[in-house]
Amino acid sequence: MRCGIVGAMKAVIVPEPGDASALTLSEVERPSPGPGEVLVRTVAAGVNRADILQRQGHYPPPKGITDILGLEASGIVEEVGEGCERWRPGDEVVALLAGGGYAEYFVAPEGQLIAPPPGVDMVTAAGVLEVAATVVSNLEVTDLKAGETFLVHGGAGGIGTFATQYAKALGATVAATAGSEAKLQHCRDHGADIALDYHDDWVAALKDATGGRGADVILDIIGAKYLEANVKAMNRRGRMTVIGLQGGVKGTLNVGLLLSKQGTITATSLRFRPDEEKAEICAQVERKVWPLIRSKQIQPSPETRIPFDEVRRAHELLESGDNVGKIILEF
Repeated sequence: MRCGIVGAMKAVIVPEPGDASALTLSEVERPSPGPGEVLVRTVAAGVNRADILQRQGHYPPPKGITDILGLEASGIVEEVGEGCERWRPGDEVVALLAGGGYAEYFVAPEGQLIAPPPGVDMVTAAGVLEVAATVVSNLEVTDLKAGETFLVHGGAGGIGTFATQYAKALGATVAATAGSEAKLQHCRDHGADIALDYHDDWVAALKDATGGRGADVILDIIGAKYLEANVKAMNRRGRMTVIGLQGGVKGTLNVGLLLSKQGTITATSLRFRPDEEKAEICAQVERKVWPLIRSKQIQPSPETRIPFDEVRRAHELLESGDNVGKIILEF
């Protein structure tokens, strides 16, 4: 931690990188908040692909951040550090974290805590903020406009389910990829206008469905494996942002095709942004997304709740590809 430590707590640690069996429930020293920080007693924590990458040794935390896994959580404020103004002990919060969510307590900068979404219980709320922050920030980067076509890969996952609904709220036509009829139906049920089976020629199917235009904006969780196909799927002046690497880190890019389409490719990560940027993104989520949840234009993803001490099962389920929606560790 970046600050002093007192007391003890249970947390998930990874003594050596590996498969899900590397996850170990251990007693560690409890953090205390420094200036501008808040100590929170955890109610629940979201499970994300990035957690798997970190467990495998491929995604270490930023310098000075705890190596305890967990990028989003909900909880009750326990203690506030010097200079904190918004929060008081007993307040309910959700947190965007650089690490530390898989523990009974975590510390976060004050600006990376916001009130839970309206009408959403604290366990469900644990799986909303990181997803919302990722989608909102990236659709701002790609400047998705009403009337454009938006393509999201992994449409039945937490990111895909939220992105579909948020893009629809912005007035876009939404295409989503998934790998089974049940997951394709999930995409349709959550607003996808075009549901594409990734086992088929989804680029051709997307072009057919859009009169040959393709996607104006692509949100990609796959990475290298889909790089060429994504460029083919772009409309003229299409924009793609890569936010995940499930399909590897090195791919082939047809620069000539990208040039002919005047396309743009970006890649982003929330985890390594400065605290000030993350605080602004959290404020945007509270300002833009929470009203959409209140009005039920966006509903939280279906979820699988797993007890904290069964964290290995949570990771195995996420890696299996069988899960729909979010996986949440419940404390």
